[in-house]
Amino acid sequence: MRHSLSLIVLLQPGLAAAAVCEARSAPQQTPLVELYTSEGCSSCPPADRWLSSLPAAPTGTGQPAVLAAAFHVSYWDRLGWPDRFASPDFTARQAGLMRASGARYVYTPQVVVNGRDWRGWPTLPAAGAAPARASIALQRRGGQVQVNVAPGPGAPAQLGLWWALVEDGHGSAVSAGENRGAQLRHDHVVRRYGQLPAWPAQAEARLPPLVVPAKGEGGRQARLLVVVTDAATGAPLQAAQLVCPGAA
Repeated sequence: MRHSLSLIVLLQPGLAAAAVCEARSAPQQTPLVELYTSEGCSSCPPADRWLSSLPAAPTGTGQPAVLAAAFHVSYWDRLGWPDRFASPDFTARQAGLMRASGARYVYTPQVVVNGRDWRGWPTLPAAGAAPARASIALQRRGGQVQVNVAPGPGAPAQLGLWWALVEDGHGSAVSAGENRGAQLRHDHVVRRYGQLPAWPAQAEARLPPLVVPAKGEGGRQARLLVVVTDAATGAPLQAAQLVCPGAA
């Protein structure tokens, strides 16, 4: 799902009267953990459990201490168990990150921390209090989320953005493949994913609104994860999430 950049925002009828839900990124860069996993991979469940255990206590800005996203890749599906959370788009994302992240090949489970391949889990790299090189403001009205991004000190010439709708509390009873007979549980599962085209980092940008639901499968709370990147390298500059418990 891709959007073209525009400074014109068209609101649906009645949208102005909808309840507003907002979030802003923290002043410091929030650590971002991506896990590339599959229900067909026997070495992946420990990584899935570890991802579920990451500290999620809100900081003073209301953002979690760590933001996480589990991308289920599709290349294990041919080996006996089709992972219902897997997508070729997630597989393509992992392949595209290979060189930029420092990995020599794609593999599962793979952990990527702030855009870099990280094999030191279950611990995370030491986090500094580096100021974020971009700030993010999110506002939901009805089914649309307005995204505003401002470059910070040290921002690159071009910014990029990707987003994901993330859900917790999923489970699967696996009946084939390497995990046959296992009952698997998943959190931070990416259910939708998209990108925006790059734009010059000259001033605050009002990006096209994202049309995304606030509720996921079975009425689960859906969290919108937004990540601003260096468009040239794909490296994350800042991440923020929006959670609107009362929204439909």
